Amino acid sequence: METRLNSQLLERAVGELSKLPGIGRKTALRLALHLLRKEPEEARSLGESIIDLRDNISYCSRCHNISEEPVCEICSDPRRDKKIVCVVENVKDVITIESTHQHHGLYHVLGGLISPLDGIGPSDIEIDSLVERVRNEEVEEVILALSPTMEGDTTNFYIYRKLSELPVKVTVLARGLSVGNELEYADELTLGKSIQNRIPFN
Repeated sequence: METRLNSQLLERAVGELSKLPGIGRKTALRLALHLLRKEPEEARSLGESIIDLRDNISYCSRCHNISEEPVCEICSDPRRDKKIVCVVENVKDVITIESTHQHHGLYHVLGGLISPLDGIGPSDIEIDSLVERVRNEEVEEVILALSPTMEGDTTNFYIYRKLSELPVKVTVLARGLSVGNELEYADELTLGKSIQNRIPFN
């Protein structure tokens, strides 16, 4: 049975914190009590940073990565190779791949994977905008860097079919990654090697 707290303010804070992924009620209570022990300025700084994050970060109009500007830092960086676009499921995967320092091109964030069981079809994610980028920009290679799961493979195949009539090379990560694993849990060395040793999609 859930224990009621003797403060409505504490109860509200615990309720809000427990809505975060991976945070249960006990952890939320521990975090709330930790914040109470801190100086008011520290707690206020945390709150302001979260509000700032929510109000001032949006998504890049080109690749759909998070950005504080209409076009993100990666897309606007003249040092990036604009002929190579790495397709990922979400923003976490951009951060994961960037940590390997093995990809020097651009990205395209789908915002999900095709999953009929979950009611997610091709029109629910950013596939059409990827095709438009390849059609209108000087893209020579599209790297499909999706997790080696059933949903990832389904999405890979759909994108490959959509791009098959365009003059672009489509590659996938080498299968050093364990089948069924999420990309974000791969170690940097394995993921880096998978990017370096990518193979043609067929």
